[in-house]
Amino acid sequence: FYYSSCVIQLPVITSSTIVRCRSCRTYINPFVSFIDQRRWKCNLCYRVNDVPEEFMYNPLTRSYGEPHKRPEVQNSTVEFIASSDYMLRPPQPAVYLFVLDVSHNAVEAGYLTIVCQSLLENLDKLPGDSRTRIGFITFDSTVQFYNLQEGLSQPQMLIVSDIDDIFLPTPDSLLVNLHESKELIKDLLNALPNMFTNTRETHSALGPALQAAFKLMSPTGGRISVFQTQLPSLGAGLLHSREDPNQRSSTKVVQHLGPATDFYKKLALDCSGQQTAVDLFLLSSQYSDLASLACMSKYSAGCIYYYPSFHRSHNPAQAEKLQKDLKRYLTRKIGFEAVMRIRCTKGLSIHTFHGNFFVRSTDLLSLANVNPDAGFAVQMSIEESLTDTSLVCFQTALLYTSSKGERRIRVHTLCLPVVSSLADVYAGADVQAVVCLLANMAVDRSVSSSLSDARDALVNAVVDSLAAYMSTASNLQQSMLIAPNSLKLFPLYILALLKQKAFRTGTSTRLDDRVYAMCQMKSQPLVHLMKMIHPNLYRIDKLIDESTIHVNDRVVPQPPLQKLSAEKLTREGAFLMDCGSIFYIWIGKNCSNNFIKDVLGYPNYASVPQKMTQLPEVDALSSERTRSFISWLRDSRPLSPVLQVIKDENPAKTDFFQHLIEDRTEAAFSYYEFLLNIQQQICK
Repeated sequence: FYYSSCVIQLPVITSSTIVRCRSCRTYINPFVSFIDQRRWKCNLCYRVNDVPEEFMYNPLTRSYGEPHKRPEVQNSTVEFIASSDYMLRPPQPAVYLFVLDVSHNAVEAGYLTIVCQSLLENLDKLPGDSRTRIGFITFDSTVQFYNLQEGLSQPQMLIVSDIDDIFLPTPDSLLVNLHESKELIKDLLNALPNMFTNTRETHSALGPALQAAFKLMSPTGGRISVFQTQLPSLGAGLLHSREDPNQRSSTKVVQHLGPATDFYKKLALDCSGQQTAVDLFLLSSQYSDLASLACMSKYSAGCIYYYPSFHRSHNPAQAEKLQKDLKRYLTRKIGFEAVMRIRCTKGLSIHTFHGNFFVRSTDLLSLANVNPDAGFAVQMSIEESLTDTSLVCFQTALLYTSSKGERRIRVHTLCLPVVSSLADVYAGADVQAVVCLLANMAVDRSVSSSLSDARDALVNAVVDSLAAYMSTASNLQQSMLIAPNSLKLFPLYILALLKQKAFRTGTSTRLDDRVYAMCQMKSQPLVHLMKMIHPNLYRIDKLIDESTIHVNDRVVPQPPLQKLSAEKLTREGAFLMDCGSIFYIWIGKNCSNNFIKDVLGYPNYASVPQKMTQLPEVDALSSERTRSFISWLRDSRPLSPVLQVIKDENPAKTDFFQHLIEDRTEAAFSYYEFLLNIQQQICK
């Protein structure tokens, strides 16, 4: 099943007694049963526990003797303020360290301006309290530190050129209190973008810079944000190019999906042990071996952002994306020094976790940082017969330190019925959860075995599940392909996965692009992952005629979803494709000039520019409706997607058309052909 940490109304409970099962440590929840006022039975291990005296009183209703009406037993998601029993040490402060590539490549790409500007704008919005600390490290062939000790007249740069034996020049003044040293921090951020303008340094000592960052963060823990623009070329963790551009569209073996060195994984595990997560922003114009670099985030519970062909002026869409991502990244909620445990009913067991974390013991995930945009998937198996039970439960507990220094426990409990007939099992299938879990399993299989093995396993999942369903419905003609209602879209979604950058073959795909898609599969929440796999396509040139809903003070049109096929794209129309992190607007050659004028702000098709990433505010109903629809789509997700307007001769057109997964390509089936293929395999 899938877990994502977004909650609408959260009951927060401050109580000196957190009631848990004495045997399996499950938190009391809505699915326990009260035998009488004084005893409750655990829904996971069935042990009978005593109700503590304090739990007899209900603070909400101010009544006594109704333990079943307490908020912990009324809500399946709750948050407890934890007592000192839940702390190994006093809660840590929020600590943020920025590690910035300043080689010639980085300076030329121009990302520093955006990062420093974004930090300046959001310094006061960084989650934290009066203890928040911040620091900066820059690196090229050497590593540069910045003394920001309160009382200095300006920031002081300290250079360490012995990268084989990295040390901290002044350990106490490199991570400083954000409030006490705020003016010096602002001075540094204003100066940084121009400090390396004329640099001739082409090398990148990323490994040594990370070793220094680890030493600096170890006493407290916190978050390291790494900005890298090329292959690391010096010192520990240096990498060589492993990509053969001639193999990009190979239909055979795709190599190098795993790391070239264990340096980054080891570093991540060291960081995780010291409650430090590493987030990677890769802004590269050429191959940078993301398969190796990603390990620094994967195993430390960090996150990965990737901006291929990044350039501040030549690639405005990517520059705007970085800006928007940073705004969210710097201001979103964050939890520190966290652990997560998932418990389930006796007879079930959990055997595989997917996401970015380190598994500390069989069922304890170590999350140095936790954020609301991360998703986790879990595989479980049925170990014992469940014939005697009508329900099973799962409980996730996340113990973390808030940015304000409070120790908290977020608990989700889920209860599902046990059914005896296969038809009921199929009726309850959640096709999106099935597809996303299979995507995670396919990523693991691609790395441990091969991409073609993973692709075969995806197809077999469809064949096996539909064959099993058809064998239960004996009255069906075997010549037809039949799926239960719940799985009607299963073959379509699997075909979409097979055509996704992570798993496709025969279509030119850069290795870093493929690896990044795999990283996202393993760490994105289900709703975002589904848009990546199967985007939503809408026709938007007739929004005035569509039915609408009212959201706050906005009128939002609701156009119907279109099939992802080129036959739906009429030359007279305009279409919006929502891929999760990017919106494409495709304009047909004969699209009406009124739409182009009112919505795009240009007199006709020919005058619409190639690189258009924003819609103007035009005082016309169709403009207002289009913008209202797009902002409504945008509001539903953490990372704000960038917009790209596409005409027939635009190079980005290839990307757009590759998402039309129902159509046939040189390398892959159409949806119709795929269904025939599935049917042939079932009837074999």
